[in-house]
Amino acid sequence: MSKILKGKVALVTGGSRGLGAVTAQALADEGADVAISYVSSAEKAEALVEKLKAKGVRALAIRSDQADMSAAKPLVDKVIAHFGKLDILINNAAIAVQGKPVDDPALDIVNLDRQWQVNVMGSVAVTRAAAPVLSDGGRIIFIGSLLGTRVPFPGAADYAGSKSALIGYAKGVARDLGGRNITVNVVQPGVMPTDMSVEVLGDEVPEAMLNMHPIRRIATLEEVSGLVIHLVGPNGGYMTGGVIDVAGGFGI
Repeated sequence: MSKILKGKVALVTGGSRGLGAVTAQALADEGADVAISYVSSAEKAEALVEKLKAKGVRALAIRSDQADMSAAKPLVDKVIAHFGKLDILINNAAIAVQGKPVDDPALDIVNLDRQWQVNVMGSVAVTRAAAPVLSDGGRIIFIGSLLGTRVPFPGAADYAGSKSALIGYAKGVARDLGGRNITVNVVQPGVMPTDMSVEVLGDEVPEAMLNMHPIRRIATLEEVSGLVIHLVGPNGGYMTGGVIDVAGGFGI
């Protein structure tokens, strides 16, 4: 089996569970050495590292709070110290706060502000730290959300705004780093089977939401990670500044 990422080093933020964990495994399946960051899921992170090593690659879990911008450079420095380089950055770490309309007196301002800090400023900080040391010809992927470009229901203003902000930033970074043949893209999943989705939607996807999907189901994590692998692989070298939905037509 051809391993298209053999010899590459990838960092997946928020990589201990959900899409981050599946993406980390997909990267390892293609031969990449993988570092993941996590905040509180230490056991899950270490268990994933063992799974990655079993695939024949080097792997490392690093505790790093995405909400703390000062933690970004030490995170990247540890990756460089352990692996010797960095070729691929997957800005995956994010949180979703159960939303209420912005005029609701019970609006959870504290956690909504933290959401902006994690989703936007944390991703910005890691990107700033990684950009000077990222290999020429490297790849940066931001995991956005379909809500970054379409908001079909109320109560999502802050989450949607945080994901929309990543689009403008990613396009700017793509322009800045294009001269080094570094590509930068945003992958926008719709609803996925993750802990985050369960926290927001509950155990069942509402029928009304399924009805918005021409392909009448939610995405699998492998479908989303598959696009990421294409973009970071050798056939993704001429795609940059893109915003690509993996959402079954949700919102069209």
